[in-house]
Amino acid sequence: MQSNVVSLPLTEFKLNKIIEQQAQVFKYDEAEQQFITLLYLENLDKKLAAQPEISVNFERAIAHAIEIAYKGESGDNDAAHLFLQRVLYRINRINLFWYDDLRHYTNERSYYLQKIRNQIEEVWQQWEISQIDVEALQKLDAQQALIERGERDLDPYLSKDGRYIREEMTEAGYRHLLAIASFDGLVEASRLSRILGGAANEVQCTLVRVLLEEYGNGRLSRKHSTFFAQMLAEFGMNTEPEGYFDIVPWEVLASINHNFLLTECKRYFLRYNGGLTYFEIVGPSIYKNYLTAAQRLKLSDAAMGYWELHIREDERHGRWMLDDVALPLVDMYPDEAWQIVLGYDQEKFMADRAGAAMVRSIRSIC
Repeated sequence: MQSNVVSLPLTEFKLNKIIEQQAQVFKYDEAEQQFITLLYLENLDKKLAAQPEISVNFERAIAHAIEIAYKGESGDNDAAHLFLQRVLYRINRINLFWYDDLRHYTNERSYYLQKIRNQIEEVWQQWEISQIDVEALQKLDAQQALIERGERDLDPYLSKDGRYIREEMTEAGYRHLLAIASFDGLVEASRLSRILGGAANEVQCTLVRVLLEEYGNGRLSRKHSTFFAQMLAEFGMNTEPEGYFDIVPWEVLASINHNFLLTECKRYFLRYNGGLTYFEIVGPSIYKNYLTAAQRLKLSDAAMGYWELHIREDERHGRWMLDDVALPLVDMYPDEAWQIVLGYDQEKFMADRAGAAMVRSIRSIC
C-alpha cells in the first residue's frame, strides 16, 4: 500500500522552521501592541471582567515566552526574553512620573497589571537566583565579604569588552552606546528615590545625600541626566527619555526591571543596597573606558562630560555606600546580612551580562 506521508527535503524543513520562528517573533510584536492598548484602556479591570477575550492573545504570548525563556524550551530565546522584559518595563515605569499625559497612569492600581507583573517576575526571579550560589553566600562573613569585593571592584582588570571600547570602538559605536545607555542615564537615580522614606538614621541620610548629588542638589543644570542629555545633543541625537527603547537589549532591561522590583518591595531593602554599593564602586572603572574611547576619538568635552562627572562623584559615592550604608546594615541585620552580599553579587552578574550585550549590539552595527 502506498504511503500518503510526504517527506520534505531537509533544506525545505529547515526553511519552514526559520519561517515559523520569524512568525513567532512577529507574534510577540503583535502581542506587545495589544498590551499597550490594554495598558491605556479606561477601566481596564472592569472591561476585562466583561470581555476576557480581549486579552487572550497577549496572555498566550506571555505563557509561551515564559516557557521558552525560563524553562528550557526550544525557540528564539532572546526574542522571548526581550518581549517579557519590555512588558515588565511598561508596567514598572508607571511607578515613576514622566511629566506626560495623565491618562497614561489610569491603570496604575490595576489588579490585572499586577497579575501580569507577578506572573513574569515569579518565574524570572527564580531563574535569576538559580545562577547564584545562595547557600555559599549565607555562610560568609558578610562584612569581610563586602570589604573584599569592594577592594576587588574598585579597580578591576580590563576585560576583553572593556579593551574593545577603549581601543577599537568607532564613533558610530560610541553613538550607539550613548543611545542604549541613555535609557537609564536620562532618568538618573530615579529608582533610588523609592526607598528613602521611613525612620531617620545614618543609613537613610547617606542614601539621601547620594540622591541629592545625583540630582544636582536640586539644580537642573547640575543634575547628572542633564550632562547625559548634553552628550546626546552634541551628536544631534534624541534627548527624550526612552527615546531609544527599541534598541535596548533585554539584558539591560532585566537589570532595570530587577532594580524596580527591589525598590518596590521593602523586604528586598538589603539586597537593593548591596546592589547599589556594587554599582557605585564599579562605576568609575566603566566610565573610564567610555571616557578613554571618547578621548581617542577626539570628541568634544560636551560629548564626554557625563563620564568625567561620574568618575569624580561615584568614587565618593562608592565609599559612602560601603562604609556608611552596606557595613552599617550588616550590624543592624546580622542574621540577614548575607542578603546584602547577594544583592552585590547579583548586581555584578546582571551588570556584566548587560555590558556584554551592549558591546554585542555595538559590534553588530560597526
